[in-house]
Amino acid sequence: MEIYWYIIIAVVLAIFFILDGYDFGVGIIHLFFAKEEKDKEVISKSAGLFWDSNEVWLVAGGGMLFMAFPKLYASAFSGFYLPLIIVLWLIIFRAIGLEFRNKINVQMWKDFWDKAFGVSSLLLALFFGIALGNVVRGVNLGGVTNGVSIYESHYFFLPLWNSSFSPLSESPGVIDWFTIIIGLIAVVTLAIHGASWIILKTNSSINKKLISVIGKLNIALIVLTVLSLIIWNLVNPNSLDNFMDKPYLIIFPLIYFTGLIGMLFQRKIKKDLNRFLLSTAIILGGITSSLASMFPIIIPSTNSINEPLTIYNSSASNYGLSVAFIWSIIGLILVFIYAIIQIRFRSGKIDKMDYGH
Repeated sequence: MEIYWYIIIAVVLAIFFILDGYDFGVGIIHLFFAKEEKDKEVISKSAGLFWDSNEVWLVAGGGMLFMAFPKLYASAFSGFYLPLIIVLWLIIFRAIGLEFRNKINVQMWKDFWDKAFGVSSLLLALFFGIALGNVVRGVNLGGVTNGVSIYESHYFFLPLWNSSFSPLSESPGVIDWFTIIIGLIAVVTLAIHGASWIILKTNSSINKKLISVIGKLNIALIVLTVLSLIIWNLVNPNSLDNFMDKPYLIIFPLIYFTGLIGMLFQRKIKKDLNRFLLSTAIILGGITSSLASMFPIIIPSTNSINEPLTIYNSSASNYGLSVAFIWSIIGLILVFIYAIIQIRFRSGKIDKMDYGH
Protein backbone atom coordinates (compact mmCIF):
# COMPACT_ATOMS: atom_id res chain seq x y z
CA MET A 1 0.00 0.00 0.00
CA GLU A 2 2.88 2.39 0.71
CA ILE A 3 4.12 2.15 -2.87
CA TYR A 4 0.60 2.72 -4.23
CA TRP A 5 0.22 5.88 -2.16
CA TYR A 6 3.69 7.10 -3.09
CA ILE A 7 2.88 6.73 -6.81
CA ILE A 8 -0.57 8.32 -6.50
CA ILE A 9 0.72 11.34 -4.57
CA ALA A 10 3.63 11.71 -7.00
CA VAL A 11 1.17 11.66 -9.93
CA VAL A 12 -1.15 14.22 -8.30
CA LEU A 13 1.74 16.59 -7.50
CA ALA A 14 3.17 16.16 -11.00
CA ILE A 15 -0.23 17.09 -12.47
CA PHE A 16 -0.31 20.15 -10.18
CA PHE A 17 3.09 21.37 -11.36
CA ILE A 18 2.16 20.76 -15.00
CA LEU A 19 -1.19 22.57 -14.74
CA ASP A 20 -0.49 25.31 -12.20
CA GLY A 21 3.06 25.44 -13.55
CA TYR A 22 1.87 27.12 -16.72
CA ASP A 23 0.04 29.64 -14.51
CA PHE A 24 3.33 30.48 -12.78
CA GLY A 25 5.06 30.64 -16.16
CA VAL A 26 2.36 32.90 -17.59
CA GLY A 27 2.96 35.26 -14.66
CA ILE A 28 6.70 35.33 -15.35
CA ILE A 29 6.13 36.05 -19.05
CA HIS A 30 3.51 38.67 -18.15
CA LEU A 31 6.01 40.40 -15.83
CA PHE A 32 8.86 40.68 -18.33
CA PHE A 33 7.35 40.67 -21.83
CA ALA A 34 3.74 41.96 -21.78
CA LYS A 35 3.97 45.68 -22.53
CA GLU A 36 0.72 46.59 -24.29
CA GLU A 37 -2.57 46.61 -22.40
CA LYS A 38 -4.27 44.24 -24.85
CA ASP A 39 -1.47 41.69 -24.33
CA LYS A 40 -1.51 42.11 -20.56
CA GLU A 41 -5.23 41.47 -20.49
CA VAL A 42 -5.27 38.37 -22.67
CA ILE A 43 -2.15 36.87 -21.06
CA SER A 44 -3.49 37.32 -17.53
CA LYS A 45 -6.76 35.82 -18.76
CA SER A 46 -4.92 32.70 -19.98
CA ALA A 47 -3.98 32.05 -16.35
CA GLY A 48 -7.03 33.56 -14.67
CA LEU A 49 -9.53 31.27 -16.36
CA PHE A 50 -7.74 28.16 -15.07
CA TRP A 51 -5.75 28.87 -11.88
CA ASP A 52 -8.45 27.95 -9.35
CA SER A 53 -9.17 24.54 -10.89
CA ASN A 54 -5.43 23.85 -11.25
CA GLU A 55 -4.79 24.45 -7.55
CA VAL A 56 -7.34 21.78 -6.66
CA TRP A 57 -4.54 19.30 -7.39
CA LEU A 58 -2.36 20.89 -4.69
CA VAL A 59 -5.17 20.56 -2.16
CA ALA A 60 -5.71 16.93 -3.22
CA GLY A 61 -1.99 16.18 -2.90
CA GLY A 62 -1.83 17.73 0.57
CA GLY A 63 -4.88 15.78 1.72
CA MET A 64 -3.47 12.51 0.42
CA LEU A 65 -0.12 13.20 2.07
CA PHE A 66 -1.92 13.72 5.39
CA MET A 67 -3.87 10.46 4.97
CA ALA A 68 -1.02 8.24 3.81
CA PHE A 69 2.15 9.66 5.38
CA PRO A 70 1.10 11.56 8.53
CA LYS A 71 4.60 11.52 10.06
CA LEU A 72 6.06 13.04 6.90
CA TYR A 73 3.23 15.58 6.77
CA ALA A 74 3.86 16.66 10.39
CA SER A 75 7.62 16.75 9.90
CA ALA A 76 7.61 18.72 6.63
CA PHE A 77 4.99 21.26 7.68
CA SER A 78 6.87 22.08 10.88
CA GLY A 79 10.37 21.93 9.41
CA PHE A 80 9.55 24.01 6.34
CA TYR A 81 7.29 26.38 8.28
CA LEU A 82 8.96 29.63 7.14
CA PRO A 83 9.02 28.91 3.38
CA LEU A 84 5.49 27.46 3.53
CA ILE A 85 4.17 30.70 5.04
CA ILE A 86 5.98 32.65 2.30
CA VAL A 87 4.46 30.39 -0.36
CA LEU A 88 1.00 30.83 1.18
CA TRP A 89 1.26 34.64 0.96
CA LEU A 90 2.57 34.44 -2.60
CA ILE A 91 -0.35 32.22 -3.65
CA ILE A 92 -2.75 34.72 -2.07
CA PHE A 93 -1.18 37.72 -3.84
CA ARG A 94 -1.06 35.90 -7.18
CA ALA A 95 -4.76 35.05 -6.95
CA ILE A 96 -5.70 38.55 -5.82
CA GLY A 97 -3.65 40.02 -8.65
CA LEU A 98 -5.63 38.02 -11.18
CA GLU A 99 -9.04 38.57 -9.62
CA PHE A 100 -8.69 42.28 -8.76
CA ARG A 101 -6.99 43.48 -11.95
CA ASN A 102 -10.13 44.43 -13.84
CA LYS A 103 -12.34 45.45 -10.92
CA ILE A 104 -11.45 49.12 -11.39
CA ASN A 105 -10.69 50.60 -14.81
CA VAL A 106 -7.75 52.74 -13.63
CA GLN A 107 -4.30 52.12 -15.11
CA MET A 108 -2.42 52.56 -11.82
CA TRP A 109 -4.71 49.96 -10.21
CA LYS A 110 -4.14 47.52 -13.07
CA ASP A 111 -0.36 48.07 -13.04
CA PHE A 112 -0.14 47.36 -9.31
CA TRP A 113 -2.01 44.06 -9.55
CA ASP A 114 -0.11 43.11 -12.69
CA LYS A 115 3.11 43.41 -10.69
CA ALA A 116 1.58 41.45 -7.82
CA PHE A 117 0.64 38.65 -10.22
CA GLY A 118 4.01 38.63 -12.00
CA VAL A 119 6.32 38.91 -8.98
CA SER A 120 4.29 36.35 -6.99
CA SER A 121 4.43 33.90 -9.90
CA LEU A 122 8.20 34.35 -10.25
CA LEU A 123 8.85 33.85 -6.54
CA LEU A 124 6.48 30.87 -6.36
CA ALA A 125 8.38 29.14 -9.16
CA LEU A 126 11.65 29.94 -7.38
CA PHE A 127 10.45 28.68 -3.98
CA PHE A 128 8.93 25.48 -5.36
CA GLY A 129 12.27 24.78 -7.04
CA ILE A 130 14.08 25.53 -3.81
CA ALA A 131 11.69 23.12 -2.04
CA LEU A 132 12.65 20.36 -4.48
CA GLY A 133 16.30 21.20 -3.86
CA ASN A 134 15.77 20.78 -0.11
CA VAL A 135 14.09 17.42 -0.62
CA VAL A 136 16.88 15.95 -2.75
CA ARG A 137 19.64 17.52 -0.62
CA GLY A 138 18.22 16.42 2.74
CA VAL A 139 17.63 18.12 6.09
CA ASN A 140 19.02 17.83 9.61
CA LEU A 141 16.48 15.33 10.94
CA GLY A 142 16.32 15.45 14.73
CA GLY A 143 18.11 18.81 14.73
CA VAL A 144 21.42 17.17 15.61
CA THR A 145 23.81 19.59 17.35
CA ASN A 146 27.22 18.43 18.59
CA GLY A 147 26.20 14.84 17.98
CA VAL A 148 22.95 15.07 19.98
CA SER A 149 19.37 15.23 18.65
CA ILE A 150 17.42 18.14 20.11
CA TYR A 151 14.13 16.99 18.54
CA GLU A 152 12.47 13.65 17.93
CA SER A 153 14.25 11.80 15.13
CA HIS A 154 11.71 12.69 12.41
CA TYR A 155 11.41 16.40 13.21
CA PHE A 156 13.57 19.28 12.01
CA PHE A 157 13.49 23.03 11.59
CA LEU A 158 15.28 24.97 8.87
CA PRO A 159 16.16 28.67 8.97
CA LEU A 160 15.83 30.46 5.64
CA TRP A 161 19.64 30.26 5.39
CA ASN A 162 22.65 29.67 7.61
CA SER A 163 25.95 31.52 7.90
CA SER A 164 27.82 29.14 5.55
CA PHE A 165 25.14 29.23 2.82
CA SER A 166 26.35 25.72 1.99
CA PRO A 167 24.36 22.53 1.22
CA LEU A 168 27.25 20.50 2.64
CA SER A 169 26.59 21.75 6.16
CA GLU A 170 25.10 19.27 8.64
CA SER A 171 22.51 21.95 9.50
CA PRO A 172 21.68 23.60 6.15
CA GLY A 173 19.14 26.35 5.64
CA VAL A 174 16.27 26.40 3.19
CA ILE A 175 18.25 28.59 0.80
CA ASP A 176 21.83 27.78 -0.19
CA TRP A 177 23.78 27.83 -3.46
CA PHE A 178 22.54 24.36 -4.43
CA THR A 179 18.84 25.01 -3.80
CA ILE A 180 19.13 28.39 -5.56
CA ILE A 181 20.34 26.59 -8.71
CA ILE A 182 17.37 24.17 -8.53
CA GLY A 183 15.11 27.18 -7.99
CA LEU A 184 16.49 28.87 -11.11
CA ILE A 185 15.89 25.67 -13.08
CA ALA A 186 12.26 25.76 -11.91
CA VAL A 187 11.89 29.43 -12.92
CA VAL A 188 13.31 28.84 -16.40
CA THR A 189 11.33 25.62 -16.90
CA LEU A 190 8.02 27.18 -15.90
CA ALA A 191 8.72 30.30 -17.97
CA ILE A 192 9.13 28.01 -21.01
CA HIS A 193 5.94 26.16 -20.03
CA GLY A 194 4.02 29.41 -19.54
CA ALA A 195 5.20 30.83 -22.87
CA SER A 196 4.13 27.60 -24.61
CA TRP A 197 0.71 27.90 -22.96
CA ILE A 198 0.28 31.53 -24.06
CA ILE A 199 1.11 30.59 -27.65
CA LEU A 200 -1.32 27.65 -27.46
CA LYS A 201 -4.26 29.50 -25.92
CA THR A 202 -4.03 33.09 -27.16
CA ASN A 203 -3.49 35.25 -30.23
CA SER A 204 -1.26 37.65 -28.31
CA SER A 205 0.85 40.00 -30.43
CA ILE A 206 4.01 38.77 -28.69
CA ASN A 207 3.51 35.09 -29.60
CA LYS A 208 6.17 35.16 -32.32
CA LYS A 209 8.59 36.85 -29.92
CA LEU A 210 7.87 34.16 -27.33
CA ILE A 211 9.04 31.45 -29.73
CA SER A 212 12.44 33.17 -29.75
CA VAL A 213 12.31 33.60 -25.96
CA ILE A 214 11.61 29.87 -25.50
CA GLY A 215 14.69 29.03 -27.59
CA LYS A 216 16.96 31.21 -25.45
CA LEU A 217 15.46 29.94 -22.19
CA ASN A 218 15.92 26.35 -23.35
CA ILE A 219 19.65 26.95 -23.89
CA ALA A 220 19.85 28.40 -20.37
CA LEU A 221 17.98 25.36 -19.04
CA ILE A 222 20.44 22.96 -20.68
CA VAL A 223 23.36 24.79 -19.06
CA LEU A 224 21.65 24.83 -15.66
CA THR A 225 20.76 21.13 -15.97
CA VAL A 226 24.38 20.12 -16.63
CA LEU A 227 25.56 22.34 -13.76
CA SER A 228 22.96 20.90 -11.37
CA LEU A 229 23.91 17.30 -12.21
CA ILE A 230 27.57 18.02 -11.44
CA ILE A 231 26.74 19.77 -8.18
CA TRP A 232 24.15 17.15 -7.19
CA ASN A 233 26.84 14.47 -7.32
CA LEU A 234 28.97 16.67 -5.07
CA VAL A 235 26.13 17.17 -2.56
CA ASN A 236 24.97 13.53 -2.74
CA PRO A 237 27.57 11.15 -4.21
CA ASN A 238 24.96 8.34 -4.26
CA SER A 239 22.40 10.32 -6.27
CA LEU A 240 22.57 8.01 -9.33
CA ASP A 241 22.67 4.66 -7.46
CA ASN A 242 18.97 3.91 -8.02
CA PHE A 243 19.39 4.26 -11.79
CA MET A 244 22.32 1.84 -11.70
CA ASP A 245 20.47 -0.72 -9.54
CA LYS A 246 17.14 -0.39 -11.40
CA PRO A 247 17.91 0.43 -15.05
CA TYR A 248 14.20 0.70 -15.95
CA LEU A 249 14.09 3.98 -13.97
CA ILE A 250 16.10 5.58 -16.78
CA ILE A 251 12.74 6.14 -18.51
CA PHE A 252 12.20 9.22 -16.33
CA PRO A 253 15.42 11.07 -17.26
CA LEU A 254 14.68 10.11 -20.88
CA ILE A 255 11.32 11.91 -20.64
CA TYR A 256 13.11 15.01 -19.35
CA PHE A 257 15.81 15.02 -22.01
CA THR A 258 13.27 14.28 -24.75
CA GLY A 259 11.47 17.49 -23.83
CA LEU A 260 14.72 19.40 -23.46
CA ILE A 261 16.19 18.29 -26.80
CA GLY A 262 12.83 18.55 -28.57
CA MET A 263 12.63 22.21 -27.54
CA LEU A 264 15.81 22.89 -29.51
CA PHE A 265 13.72 22.31 -32.65
CA GLN A 266 10.56 24.06 -31.44
CA ARG A 267 10.78 26.74 -34.15
CA LYS A 268 9.93 24.04 -36.69
CA ILE A 269 6.87 22.88 -34.76
CA LYS A 270 3.66 23.63 -36.65
CA LYS A 271 1.16 22.56 -33.98
CA ASP A 272 1.31 24.70 -30.85
CA LEU A 273 0.07 21.77 -28.76
CA ASN A 274 3.27 19.83 -29.53
CA ARG A 275 5.40 22.63 -28.07
CA PHE A 276 3.29 22.57 -24.91
CA LEU A 277 3.66 18.78 -24.70
CA LEU A 278 7.45 19.14 -24.88
CA SER A 279 7.49 21.61 -22.00
CA THR A 280 5.16 19.24 -20.11
CA ALA A 281 7.69 16.44 -20.67
CA ILE A 282 10.44 18.59 -19.14
CA ILE A 283 8.39 19.14 -15.96
CA LEU A 284 7.16 15.55 -15.73
CA GLY A 285 10.62 14.10 -16.40
CA GLY A 286 12.32 16.43 -13.93
CA ILE A 287 9.97 15.66 -11.04
CA THR A 288 9.83 11.90 -11.63
CA SER A 289 13.62 11.66 -12.11
CA SER A 290 14.17 13.38 -8.77
CA LEU A 291 11.75 11.06 -6.98
CA ALA A 292 13.13 7.95 -8.71
CA SER A 293 16.68 8.83 -7.65
CA MET A 294 15.60 8.91 -3.99
CA PHE A 295 13.07 6.05 -3.75
CA PRO A 296 12.07 4.82 -1.17
CA ILE A 297 13.46 7.82 0.71
CA ILE A 298 11.24 10.88 0.85
CA ILE A 299 13.39 13.22 2.96
CA PRO A 300 17.10 12.34 3.37
CA SER A 301 18.95 13.07 6.60
CA THR A 302 22.11 15.17 6.48
CA ASN A 303 23.37 13.55 9.70
CA SER A 304 24.37 9.94 10.41
CA ILE A 305 22.48 9.71 13.69
CA ASN A 306 18.86 9.73 12.50
CA GLU A 307 17.52 7.65 9.61
CA PRO A 308 15.91 9.35 6.60
CA LEU A 309 12.15 9.47 6.28
CA THR A 310 10.97 6.78 3.86
CA ILE A 311 7.60 5.64 2.57
CA TYR A 312 7.80 2.82 5.10
CA ASN A 313 8.73 4.56 8.36
CA SER A 314 6.47 7.59 7.82
CA SER A 315 3.28 5.91 6.60
CA ALA A 316 -0.03 5.37 8.39
CA SER A 317 -1.08 1.91 9.58
CA ASN A 318 -2.17 -0.69 7.04
CA TYR A 319 -5.77 -0.28 8.20
CA GLY A 320 -5.60 3.49 7.75
CA LEU A 321 -4.06 3.13 4.30
CA SER A 322 -6.75 0.64 3.27
CA VAL A 323 -9.62 2.88 4.38
CA ALA A 324 -8.01 5.92 2.76
CA PHE A 325 -7.60 3.95 -0.48
CA ILE A 326 -11.39 3.81 -0.97
CA TRP A 327 -11.80 7.54 -0.38
CA SER A 328 -8.85 8.37 -2.62
CA ILE A 329 -10.52 6.62 -5.57
CA ILE A 330 -13.73 8.60 -5.02
CA GLY A 331 -11.81 11.86 -4.61
CA LEU A 332 -9.65 11.33 -7.69
CA ILE A 333 -12.70 10.55 -9.84
CA LEU A 334 -14.32 13.83 -8.74
CA VAL A 335 -11.13 15.83 -9.37
CA PHE A 336 -10.69 14.31 -12.83
CA ILE A 337 -14.34 15.03 -13.71
CA TYR A 338 -13.87 18.64 -12.58
CA ALA A 339 -10.69 18.97 -14.67
CA ILE A 340 -12.29 17.46 -17.77
CA ILE A 341 -15.30 19.80 -17.53
CA GLN A 342 -12.99 22.78 -17.10
CA ILE A 343 -10.91 21.80 -20.13
CA ARG A 344 -13.95 21.19 -22.35
CA PHE A 345 -15.61 24.50 -21.47
CA ARG A 346 -12.37 26.42 -22.02
CA SER A 347 -11.03 24.63 -25.09
CA GLY A 348 -9.49 26.55 -28.00
CA LYS A 349 -8.26 30.15 -27.93
CA ILE A 350 -9.46 32.16 -24.95
CA ASP A 351 -9.01 35.71 -26.30
CA LYS A 352 -12.74 36.45 -26.49
CA MET A 353 -13.75 34.58 -23.33
CA ASP A 354 -14.94 36.81 -20.49
CA TYR A 355 -12.96 36.99 -17.25
CA GLY A 356 -12.65 39.52 -14.46
CA HIS A 357 -15.24 42.07 -15.63
